[in-house]
Amino acid sequence: MARFLLHHHHDSRDCGVAFASFKGHDSRLRHQTALASCASGGHAIWWVVEAGSAEDALGLLPFYVAQRTTATRVAEVQIP
Repeated sequence: MARFLLHHHHDSRDCGVAFASFKGHDSRLRHQTALASCASGGHAIWWVVEAGSAEDALGLLPFYVAQRTTATRVAEVQIP
C-alpha cells in the first residue's frame, strides 16, 4: 500500500454539496476528521490515505468530490 495526499477544491457555493455527497457514498473516510479551509474561505479539503493506487485513493471519495481532487503519492522524510 502507498500513501496519498488527496487535495480537493470546490467553489464556496458548493460547500454543502461537497459535504452532503458523502451521505450516499460508502467510504472509510465518512465520520472521520479531515483538514479543511472552508471556514477560512479556502474551500479545500485534504486527506492522507493508504491505497494501492491513485485511482483506488480517489475511489474513497464520492464522484462529485473525486472529480475535483488530485491524488499525490507521498512519503514521510526526515528533515535535517
